[in-house]
Amino acid sequence: MNPFAEAMSEDKELTYSDAIQKAGSSMFRFPLISVKGIPLMNHIANNFDAVSAFCPDPSDILIATYPKAGTTWTQEIVDLLLHNGDAEACRRAPTPVRSPFLEICSPPPIPSGLLEKMAPPRIIKTHLPIQLVPTGFWEKKCKTIYVARNAKDNTVSYYHFGRMNMTQPEPGPWEDYVQKFMRGEMPWGSWYDHVKGYWQEREKRNILYIFYEDMKEDPRREVERIMKYMDLSLSDDVVGSIVELTTFKNMKENPMANYTCIPENVFDQSISSFMRKGEVGDWKNHFTPEQSAEFDEDYEKKMKQVNIPFRTQF
Repeated sequence: MNPFAEAMSEDKELTYSDAIQKAGSSMFRFPLISVKGIPLMNHIANNFDAVSAFCPDPSDILIATYPKAGTTWTQEIVDLLLHNGDAEACRRAPTPVRSPFLEICSPPPIPSGLLEKMAPPRIIKTHLPIQLVPTGFWEKKCKTIYVARNAKDNTVSYYHFGRMNMTQPEPGPWEDYVQKFMRGEMPWGSWYDHVKGYWQEREKRNILYIFYEDMKEDPRREVERIMKYMDLSLSDDVVGSIVELTTFKNMKENPMANYTCIPENVFDQSISSFMRKGEVGDWKNHFTPEQSAEFDEDYEKKMKQVNIPFRTQF
């Protein structure tokens, strides 16, 4: 049992934040275990039967992403849409409480019990590749929003997240990390398979597939796309307010969205901020010309069967 689950099991009335604080002193970098060919951190892998058995409500909304592809941004947009742009309502609790993490906040033995305590419609986050998503989401026809980010920027963001997140495997030096990313030796597996899996199933499963780069280029357009997908109709003023509330600057300064609720010995934001840059094209500051060329060649091989319109710059 991981320290977070242990803290929760010892005190059923413990809040999420209190459990994180209590577990923080004994958190460690969890090793990876393969689940149906996908490397997952051991505390998720050891509880995967419970994750798979999760039964959603038809009104639940699933936000699926590969890690560091705009998850928190989308969670905040969806929460604001459900609350008619009410900023105070969306400051009721930190992001991981308002929008629980399916793989970590599922039923015992790793539970915060958050999902069970919440009344639908719930906003549920997952990084699982599509083949590992509980079948109940498809059987209940839950709305699913998938956010994809171009591979190079995603590599950079995930690398810095691994440096500051003391529960993830040690990322090692950048030059080795790029190779591991290309091989898919990451928590939640291959970026390439992840983005392709949801892309290929998007029409069959009515998945709204959106791109991080599109959100950066025209956030209002993408907020409106999400709103329409959710069968909502909010005024232009409310939509404008949501766009402003979810700018990178405003979210980075929002303690209910910037993950400062997580103690420093779990998320060490002195190493790298949880919300670091939020830019398109930052990969140019990390990839050498040789690394970029090798990455591009590998990318072409892995993505040749699909035509997903990623952009690495504007």
